Amino acid sequence: MRIDVITLFPDIFFGPLGESMIGRAREQKLVEINTVDLRKFAHDARGTVDDKPYGGGPGMLMKPEPVFEALESLRREDSLVVLTSPQGQRFQQRQARELSAMKHLIFVCGHYEGIDERIRTVIDREYSIGDYILTSGNLPAMVMIDATVRLLPGVLGSSLSPEEESFSNGLLEYPQYTRPPEYRGMKVPAMLLSGNHGEIAAWRKEQSLERTKLRRPDLLEF
Repeated sequence: MRIDVITLFPDIFFGPLGESMIGRAREQKLVEINTVDLRKFAHDARGTVDDKPYGGGPGMLMKPEPVFEALESLRREDSLVVLTSPQGQRFQQRQARELSAMKHLIFVCGHYEGIDERIRTVIDREYSIGDYILTSGNLPAMVMIDATVRLLPGVLGSSLSPEEESFSNGLLEYPQYTRPPEYRGMKVPAMLLSGNHGEIAAWRKEQSLERTKLRRPDLLEF
């Protein structure tokens, strides 16, 4: 997979996307991640990529020309363009799975008060990571990239890991334990020490459902 990120702050991506599993995935050539400085597509020496909105109003808007031209320099037949925006659809595990099946992703990081509406004509998906406002779309892009790349084959240590995590089956993940079997009076449930894999699977399913009812009942609403 190839991922290109169009942003005003390309350097801030190097740290978060250069460590841990994402960093290893890049080293192993499972994914290629590039940042593109939007100011390189500005039409003046100052690198201006924003302007005042017609009709008045607070703040500035991202100009269409730099975004259009940046996308034209990157877009291929198999590209999917994602805009990070508080107006977008809520990004969830299902969306991460859909993106992980793509060959080429282009993220456009929103900034300022918003974008010139014409930019939306060259966007395929518009996603938000939550009902709150951030200073730019860079952090949401990093979140989406992390959630997507970790689903690529070979990125996680176990091929079963993504299937058993929270939200993968619409429920929260069941409680998990490791050694020691008892710590400060707190014992690992006897079921997990029984070695009966069928009963353990049933216990985990029950616990997953109960935890979802308690913590995220909205996930059970149909």
